[in-house]
Amino acid sequence: MGRMMEVAVVGGGIAGLAAAHRLRRHGGPDLRITVYEAGPAVGGKLRTGRLAGQPVEYGAEAFLTRDPLTGGDSAALDLARAVGLGDALCHPVTARAAIAVDGALHPVPAGTLVGVPGDLAALPPLATARPEPPPAAGAPPLLGPHEDVAVGALVRDRLGDQVVDRLVAPMLGGVYAGDADALSLAATMPALARACRGAPTLTGAVRAALAALPRPAGAPVFTAVAGGLGRFAAAVAAASGATVHTGQVVRALHPAGDGWRLTLGATRDPVHVTADAVVLAVPARPAARLLASAAEPAADLVGQLDYASVALVTFALPAGTALPELSGLLAPDGLVKAATFVSRKWGRPAHTPVLLRASAGRYREEAALQVDDDTLAAAALAAVGDLLGAALPAPLASHVQRWGGALPQYRPGHLDRVAAARAALGPGLALAGAACDGIGIPACVASGRRAADEIWQHLTSRRHRDR
Repeated sequence: MGRMMEVAVVGGGIAGLAAAHRLRRHGGPDLRITVYEAGPAVGGKLRTGRLAGQPVEYGAEAFLTRDPLTGGDSAALDLARAVGLGDALCHPVTARAAIAVDGALHPVPAGTLVGVPGDLAALPPLATARPEPPPAAGAPPLLGPHEDVAVGALVRDRLGDQVVDRLVAPMLGGVYAGDADALSLAATMPALARACRGAPTLTGAVRAALAALPRPAGAPVFTAVAGGLGRFAAAVAAASGATVHTGQVVRALHPAGDGWRLTLGATRDPVHVTADAVVLAVPARPAARLLASAAEPAADLVGQLDYASVALVTFALPAGTALPELSGLLAPDGLVKAATFVSRKWGRPAHTPVLLRASAGRYREEAALQVDDDTLAAAALAAVGDLLGAALPAPLASHVQRWGGALPQYRPGHLDRVAAARAALGPGLALAGAACDGIGIPACVASGRRAADEIWQHLTSRRHRDR
């Protein structure tokens, strides 16, 4: 009987934990899995706290219920059920959001895909679109088979500036804190990119993408876990059976025989460990630093990704504070890019403090966040009041969670660069996480599972070879 094989997972966010869980499914008890997390706890941006006696999310608050490409259950939903949280899944009471433009709140128009409309008649008064010219007979699709473009460039060309500035930019900004004119269509809207490779008009592509993913009437768009998503991360970590080391920075990675050597600990007193395979599930910059000595061409490609920093400011307002009957709002500019009316969205009891969360910060506007917590909280509360048209009362409590370099800014061609980076990796080395395959919990879970499958295939081949 051969020795027990070992896999190191660098990064204890949900992508790394999903990779560990999948590896356990593949290898059973005969596989040793170790997770190294630089922070004080696993979960990454799945972090749950308490404010005014209520559980609140200091990072991600929910995940998509359906897969945007297949229409089936999302990878996150599947994983939550797999780790025993099926009975703890819950959904928003309301998912209706609005966009704040010209001093008014406008409902997000029906028939849009991340703000890109399939029905121009539904846009006013939020925006006015330039009608698309009817396609000529035999007109080619908008995009070639592997072509990628910036979202804003495509939408401006087809429908005009207002659709981008008043609808698409706030929607994309709310998710990525980025610039619609610089973000990749293929990376941020894969379903629409796929439809654009078969449709000659943008509105037709939106309609085709929506029709390809039918959603049962009343099916929820978002899912959360009762008690908080921190509970989800902990359950995945436990179910993986991995040995988890927190507060442990992996400083270097080098080939070592048929495997890899990881350097941990303080620079003056390093610790070296070996593994048969490694999953790198960390942001682009630490991944590029580790790859510099393990796969330099991959490091150069991965290191091109830039990030936006944001801060999430949660307020507990006095019970009875009036807020619109919405899940939240989006804003095209200003300090606050989005606000979530937590108590409205999740149906918190009327006698409890009203929870509201503001998302502050945009790509290349990080200077606005470089103030102390009290100043930032006051500015965010005032900004939300301005968007609502009425000042909000002084909060009973507040919490500022800063996420420096949190949101990847996918430029056109991002997916090709990731594919090239993966092709340049040595055997037994895999990449996972938002730096590669998209933000959002389902994308990160799917990315971790993909990395685990690649690693398991490598280990299986090696076992057969060594017999």
